[in-house]
Amino acid sequence: MLDNMPVLYLSHGAPPLLDDPLWISELKAWRKRLPTPQAILMISAHWESNPISLSASRQVPLVYDFWGFEDRFYQLEYAAPGSPVLGASVEQLLAEAHMSVDHDETRGLDHGAWVPLMVMFPEATVPVMQLSLPTLNPTQLFDLGKALAPLRDEGVLIIGSGFFTHNLRGMRWDAGPNAEPPSWSREFDEWGAQVLAAGEIDQLLNFQRSAPAAGIAHPRTEHFAPLFVTLGAGGSDQVVNEVDGFWFGLAKRSISVAG
Repeated sequence: MLDNMPVLYLSHGAPPLLDDPLWISELKAWRKRLPTPQAILMISAHWESNPISLSASRQVPLVYDFWGFEDRFYQLEYAAPGSPVLGASVEQLLAEAHMSVDHDETRGLDHGAWVPLMVMFPEATVPVMQLSLPTLNPTQLFDLGKALAPLRDEGVLIIGSGFFTHNLRGMRWDAGPNAEPPSWSREFDEWGAQVLAAGEIDQLLNFQRSAPAAGIAHPRTEHFAPLFVTLGAGGSDQVVNEVDGFWFGLAKRSISVAG
């Protein structure tokens, strides 16, 4: 029998994070602590589609969904295979939860998926598929995660990919990647660390009311939303903080949930 896989939420960042030696070392060290999955299911902040949609089950070109960066970032490749078997499992589980699923056989992985995977699984041999965010509603995303949880018993690594605080206008680009974070980012991050450690799921689901500076830390909530899928799939398992700190002022807190 396959081991029950952990579930991850990670702060993926823009492609220039691939030039950040600290972030790379953190993700590589995290990878060493993980079992090798049979397949990976990514839920990225950068794909919202309702009904829920699955990406291509075969290898198709990546999605370069970013602007204004150096040309070299648009030449990067991540040639992981797709997985019809994983797609069928996702479709069956969501059907049992009365959720319909579309298939987009032209949709490749976006940068919320392939940027961290290039660091954590650079060999690109593990099959990867991506699942869209059908909503930004925390409770509904938590329920989506619960529906996907049995994939863990099949050796599937479920990864929610966002950023723990995400306000591009508030980033401290001029001060460098190790800049002192603004107060709103630090306060939200400290709150998040506390409620995650305490397992206070209701507080997290109601973060827009319960968290300090929530509206500044997340003017739009798509980068926090994958966390709720992660927590739903994690169930009552223990939350472990894997990465913390800040990047140009944004909190890059990342967690695993494992029994």
